[in-house]
Amino acid sequence: MLSPAAAKVFSLLLLFISSCEICSVKSTVTYDRKGLIINGQRRILFSGSIHYPRSTPEMWPDLLKKAKDGGLDIVDTYVFWNGHEPTRGKFYFEGRYDLVRFIKLAQQAGLYVTLRIGPYACAEWNFGAFPAWLKFIPGMEFRIDNQPFELEMQKWVTKIVDMLKAEKLLETQGGPIILSQIENEFELVEWNLGDRARVYGQWAAHMAIGLNITVPWIMCKQANAPDPIIDTCNDFYCDWFSPNKDYKPKMWTENWTAWVQQFGTPPLYRPHEDLAYSVLKFIQTGGSMNNYYMYHGGTNFDRTNGAFVTTSYDYDGVIDEYGLPSEPKWGHLSELHKVIKTCEPTILNSEPTVIPLGPHQEARVFNPPTGGCVAFLSNHDPNLPVNLTFWNLQHELPPWSISVLPDCRTAVYNSAIVTARKTEKKMIPVQGALQNWESYSEGTPSSNSSKTFVKYGLTEHLFLTRDTTDYLWYTTEVFIDPSEGFLYNGRDPLLNIMSAGHGLNVYVNDQLQGLHHGSLETPQVTFSKKVKLRGGVNKISLQSVAVGLPNIGTQFEKWNLGVLGPVTLSGLNEGTRDLAKQNWTYKIGLEGEDLGLPFTGGNSSVQWVQGPTLAKNWPGTWYKTTFDAPEGTDPLALDMRTMSKGLIWVNGHGVGRYWSASIAYGNCSPHPCYYGGYMNNQKCLSGCGKPSQIWYHVPRSWLKPTGNLLAVFEEWGGDPTGISLLRRTI
Repeated sequence: MLSPAAAKVFSLLLLFISSCEICSVKSTVTYDRKGLIINGQRRILFSGSIHYPRSTPEMWPDLLKKAKDGGLDIVDTYVFWNGHEPTRGKFYFEGRYDLVRFIKLAQQAGLYVTLRIGPYACAEWNFGAFPAWLKFIPGMEFRIDNQPFELEMQKWVTKIVDMLKAEKLLETQGGPIILSQIENEFELVEWNLGDRARVYGQWAAHMAIGLNITVPWIMCKQANAPDPIIDTCNDFYCDWFSPNKDYKPKMWTENWTAWVQQFGTPPLYRPHEDLAYSVLKFIQTGGSMNNYYMYHGGTNFDRTNGAFVTTSYDYDGVIDEYGLPSEPKWGHLSELHKVIKTCEPTILNSEPTVIPLGPHQEARVFNPPTGGCVAFLSNHDPNLPVNLTFWNLQHELPPWSISVLPDCRTAVYNSAIVTARKTEKKMIPVQGALQNWESYSEGTPSSNSSKTFVKYGLTEHLFLTRDTTDYLWYTTEVFIDPSEGFLYNGRDPLLNIMSAGHGLNVYVNDQLQGLHHGSLETPQVTFSKKVKLRGGVNKISLQSVAVGLPNIGTQFEKWNLGVLGPVTLSGLNEGTRDLAKQNWTYKIGLEGEDLGLPFTGGNSSVQWVQGPTLAKNWPGTWYKTTFDAPEGTDPLALDMRTMSKGLIWVNGHGVGRYWSASIAYGNCSPHPCYYGGYMNNQKCLSGCGKPSQIWYHVPRSWLKPTGNLLAVFEEWGGDPTGISLLRRTI
C-alpha cells in the first residue's frame, strides 16, 4: 500500500500524464521531494538565466554552447509581454523577440528550458514586462482580483501556452521545456495588498493549472502556492528554504550572481568563491535545482531598462554582457558542476548524516544502502581556516568554504580554492573609427507644427506617449502686461514646476533655464527659479523625460510620469498665477525622431552642420557619423564618457540610453573584495566616484562592412568627437 506522500506523487504523475494531448509521446516530467524526475530519472539540475531579448539571435548559439560546456542542464528565461505585444492585439515574435527560435536553439545545444511566463517579470525590465497600454484599460488594477487585468493576463498566458504546444516545445512532446512559471515573487504583493491580492494569486495558479501544459508549474517566492505547483526560492542563499509541502522538491530559481545596477549607483561583483559556496550549501541540504541569475545578463537595448536601471545588464554573470566567459568564475563553477554530477546518484538516493566537527564546522555524509559515499565538509567561519579530522584523515578548509569528497575520503573540490585560470578583459580603441561628426539642433517645438495638439490643463506623460518615446513636450504661453512691476523694479518672477519624474528640462523663450532629474528613490523633480520674462507673449517649454518605467512594486496603474502640477508663476502684480489652468500645447517625442534621424540620418530638409560649426556641449542636439566595421570578431562597444545623457542608435538599432554624467555613489570596497561572510546588495560594490556606465555594447550583427550610421541624441550637452569605438578582448 502506498504511503500518503507516495500516493500524492503518484496522483501528480497521473495528472501530468492525463493532461498530455500528444498521446504518442512517452516523455514525462514530474517530481518528488528529492527533485525533478525527467523520463523516470531523478536529477540534480544546474540552470542559468539567459534572457533572449538582452542579446541578439546571432549571439544565442554561442551563449547556449558556453552554458552547456559550463555544465548547465537548463537555460531559464522570462517571457517579455511588452516586447511581444507593444500595441494591443499586434504581436511581434521576430529578431531578438523570436522566442520559439531561442527555445529550439537551446534544445539543439542539449539544454532543457524553464520558461517563466509570468506575465510579470520584474527583471529590471521596463514596466516589469507589462505593456504600457494595459495601464489605460478602463477599471484596470494590476496583480489583484480585478476582471480587466485577469482577462488580459489569461489571454496572454493562453496565447503563449498554445504557441508552445503548437511548436511541440514541451518535454512531453519531445521539446526542451521542463518547467513553466506563473506570476513572479507575488508573495510580497500579497503582504502589501491583502485579501484581493491573495484571491488573485490563487486564481492565477489555478488558471495556469487549467491550461494543461503537461510539465510542472512553479511559483517563486510564493509560500502558499497551491498543489501541484512548486514554490521556489530567490535569494543570495537558499539552503534555509523548504517548499510548502514535504513531497515537493527544494528548488532555487534565482541564485543572484550580483545585483541590479541603477544610474547613480556602482556595480556589485559577487566573488565566485561565495557563489560556489552557496551552491554547495544548497545541495548538501537537499537542494536539487540551482539557477544562476544571471548566467549571461546581456544588455537593455532600445529603451527596455526599468526605471533608472543602467543599459548594461551584465549582472556579473558567468558569461559577461558581450558574450565572453568571466574567468575564473566560469571555470570554477564548471568544475563544481562536474563534481556534483559524479555524486548525483549517491546524493539523490540517501539522506545526509550531519556530523558536527567544530563550532562552525560540520560534515554531511550521504551513504545509501545501495553503495557509494559522498561527504561535504563545511567551514562556515567567514574569517578563519581550519584543519579537520574526518574518518581519520586530515583536511584543510579555507574560511567560508565547502569541500566535496566523492568517496568520503578525498577532497576533489573546494569552493574557495580556485584552479581556473583568471583572464583580464581589455577595451581596445579602434583608431580613427569615428570621424567627421555632424550636428543638428533639436530646438523647442513650434506651436504651428502638425505634430502638436492643444489640451486644457496638464496631462500625464505616459497617457500621451504610450511609451513610444522617452520625451514629451509641454508648451504654454504666458502674457505679461507691459505695466507689470517686475519689468521696472528688476525683481523677476518665480517659476515653480513640480514633475512626477523622471527628468525635466525647462526653457523660457527658447532659452534653457535648467536640466533636472530624479532618482529611483525620489523620481519627482522640482524646478524653482526666477526667470526673465518680457512684456507681451512669453513661451514656456517643458521637456518631460522618462528614464524607463518602474519594474517593481504594487499598483502599477497608479504610477505617473510628467508635469502634473502645480505650475505657478509668482511675483506678478496679481500675485501668483496658476499656469496649470490654461491651454497647453503638446508634442510627443523629438523632432529628430519624427524625421527618422536614428534610422536614415534624415532627409534633405535636415540641415546638418560639421567642422568648425559643429555644436558641442549644447543641449538638445543630434549627432551622426558613419564608420566601417572593424576587422575580426571581437565584441564592440562605444565609450561615451565625453557625452552626458541621451540615446544611441546604430543602423537604426537602439543601443540604449546612456547617462555618462550620472556618477556612482555608495560604499565601495577594493575590487575584488574578500569573499567570506554573507553576501548582500551593499557588499562588494566597486567604482564609486566614476560614471555608472561608460561602455555601451554594439552587437557585431548590427553592422555592415562599411557605411554604418551612428546616431546620438544628446539631451544635456557633450562633445561627440570624444566618443570612441572599442574592441573587447581577452
